[in-house]
Amino acid sequence: MRVLIADDHALFRDGLRSLLEARGISVVGEARNGREALELARVYRPDIVLMDLTMPEVDGLTATRLLTAELPDVRVVVLTASDDESDLFEAIKSGAQGYLLKNLDAEEFFRALDAVMAGEPVLTPRLARNLLREMAREKKADDPTALTDREREILELMVQGVTSNKELAERLYISENTVKYHLKNILQKLHLENRAQAIAYALRTGLVKAPAQKPGEKTD
Repeated sequence: MRVLIADDHALFRDGLRSLLEARGISVVGEARNGREALELARVYRPDIVLMDLTMPEVDGLTATRLLTAELPDVRVVVLTASDDESDLFEAIKSGAQGYLLKNLDAEEFFRALDAVMAGEPVLTPRLARNLLREMAREKKADDPTALTDREREILELMVQGVTSNKELAERLYISENTVKYHLKNILQKLHLENRAQAIAYALRTGLVKAPAQKPGEKTD
């Protein structure tokens, strides 16, 4: 196993190198920031890069994105003191194969490295739970029900046949520019291209109910 260490603290790098080498693991290089990590990874092509998050010049998340895109065979494992859920989620989205905390005990750390070499993602059970919670929150944010009350009002009026910016603005006592802003958000959230699609989607999914038929009104 060939490992590259990326951390801006020299004392931590020294301790980690000693720990790894005592297990017969080859440390091919040490980087003080994300830029150096990328440069050294290009030269040495390590099996694993142990990547800190908070580093000068180029941070760990940026370095992870760049490295995994350019060198997909190099596995990045974030090794950090941060147990912040947003850091965890961004690291995984950036391509990291693992996310470990620096307070991990040695045996668990080496088991994690072995798992990474076997192609398995590595997270401590608590961090895995945090990741699942964060993913659930992002899924909820992408859900159509995440429309704001005002966006729902606009969609409901559109279903009722009020579709022009001028009419919508008059009905809601807001400016036409504000209407345009809300319409843009609606289309983005629903991943649609135009108002007709938004109306059809709202009716098809039940997001907005079709207007009730008036007494005596003929149906097509």
